[in-house]
Amino acid sequence: MQLLNLKGTIRFMAARNIAMAFSVLLMVASVVSMATKGINFGLDFTGGTSVEVSFSQPADLAKVRKVLAENGFADAAVQLYGNSTEVLVRLAPRKDEQKAEVIGNQLINVLKLVDPNIQMRSIEFVGPSVGEDLKEQGGLAMLTSLICILVYVAFRFEWRFAVGAVLALFHDVLITMGLFSVLGLEFDLTILAAILAVIGYSLNDTIVVSDRIRENFRKIRLDDTIEIVDISLTQTLNRTLITSLTTILVLIALFVWGGQTIHGFATALLFGVFVGTYSSVYIASSIAIVMGISKEDLIPVEVEKEGAEFDSMP
Repeated sequence: MQLLNLKGTIRFMAARNIAMAFSVLLMVASVVSMATKGINFGLDFTGGTSVEVSFSQPADLAKVRKVLAENGFADAAVQLYGNSTEVLVRLAPRKDEQKAEVIGNQLINVLKLVDPNIQMRSIEFVGPSVGEDLKEQGGLAMLTSLICILVYVAFRFEWRFAVGAVLALFHDVLITMGLFSVLGLEFDLTILAAILAVIGYSLNDTIVVSDRIRENFRKIRLDDTIEIVDISLTQTLNRTLITSLTTILVLIALFVWGGQTIHGFATALLFGVFVGTYSSVYIASSIAIVMGISKEDLIPVEVEKEGAEFDSMP
């Protein structure tokens, strides 16, 4: 398979069938994982108790987790909150439906084994019904964004590009959620925000590519749709690589040094940038080609002005 022609154009679309098959495989694996293992939803969606405590000295999170696990709070999620002495402890709903205040007092008594001078700053309880509402609203937010994108791209470019863009975004969201399902990572509101950010990032890349394809359809005297798409992707490659690499460098810094609070957020965005860049090159463009996009679809129709035929008469 020759990936570079004599004009220096990278033949991206020569591998489109392989890329589409690979994407379908990843999407199927994601669906199977979510159907069998499910998604590890955080307290934002499942409900539970959130307790913020203040230590008299920098907290040793490993020791805190060990003490909690030894005293009936093995499911506790512990992370720094604000500075090294502020700790946030999140607990899943208890089967005996204890009140948040009771659970908070029990938690404080256990944490006093680590630091006798510990103080409770706040305690919040999220009911299961609230979590279900957040889950439903989050799903509606993603669905609404995809519908709005479909309408915008169809109006701005062409309906085949709109279908390709939306399917590419659906591909990005599904595979990113599949990653969290396979790895068992916690899925909370910050991850949902990261996925919405991935949609925006991937869409921006897709719009740039679509705009260049439309421009080249109009100015390049070629009837080969695949070659025009390859030329357009090659021309936007530098911009795509620079944007992606600079974004990835920032996300790597957040992933490594950002702390546990935004670890999941950075993971979702880091993976989403890779998938989004890949889908904007292969998925959106390939789907538009499969659906029969051509030069005639993107060249504006010349409207004959009223009275033009009389003006042309001698």
